[in-house]
Amino acid sequence: MTGTLHVHTTGEGADIVMLHGWGMHAGVWQEISVPLAGRFRIHSVDLPGHGESRGGHNKGATLEDWVEQVAESVIPLLNGPACWLGWSLGGMLATQLAHLYPQQVKCLILVATSLRFCQADDWPEAVATDVLQGFATDLLHDHRATLQRFLALQVIGDAESRQTLKALRQRLLEQPDPDPAALEAGLEILRTADLRSLAPQLPQPVMLIGGERDRLVSPAALDNVASLLPQCRLKVIPAAGHAPFISQPEFFVNLVKTYCESID
Repeated sequence: MTGTLHVHTTGEGADIVMLHGWGMHAGVWQEISVPLAGRFRIHSVDLPGHGESRGGHNKGATLEDWVEQVAESVIPLLNGPACWLGWSLGGMLATQLAHLYPQQVKCLILVATSLRFCQADDWPEAVATDVLQGFATDLLHDHRATLQRFLALQVIGDAESRQTLKALRQRLLEQPDPDPAALEAGLEILRTADLRSLAPQLPQPVMLIGGERDRLVSPAALDNVASLLPQCRLKVIPAAGHAPFISQPEFFVNLVKTYCESID
């Protein structure tokens, strides 16, 4: 069965698939997808329960379930192996998909993505587990306020924090609220998923992009991720936080264009 998730396609050229982060929707890519669509064919996906894919989470709530829904919705639209670009949670999904469907992935662009989002004894440069547990608890009482708190956390330290937060909030409001069950499932994926064992097996080249001032996936965390990937280029964008494609879109677009063209 195909088409379980909403996919917005625009542009012409080599395929780029974009997977958004927790609580957002495909509209978050609008500012960068417009200039990229002049050179590439952009497929922006609403993840299960988000944006125009509300209700999609009822097919399953694990990382593997979400990856299968993305794969069956997107792969039939592709002209061949694509570049998969994922932000934070979306980057974890893209990594798992590259492992399960290597023939469909030409390269990965992982934005503010960790292979394990939460801390462990051997992975200290990550988000404390109790932080995500607090978000999970708050979701039960007020999911809108919880989303707003998470957005605010993403822009801490960003040189353009006020403008970035405004842009994220505007994008969020362009679609109905995500399904609370999907938000809970996404948090559980962030809390429990550990993709570190997959990294050495990935045959695809990877560009890892992060923000110098990201408080969720820090430059130190990115260094740890890059050390596990056999073919990785790491780029840390100065003065940016967790959403560098919002705060520095021109810089970000140039990075993506240059990288994808080098892979072609």
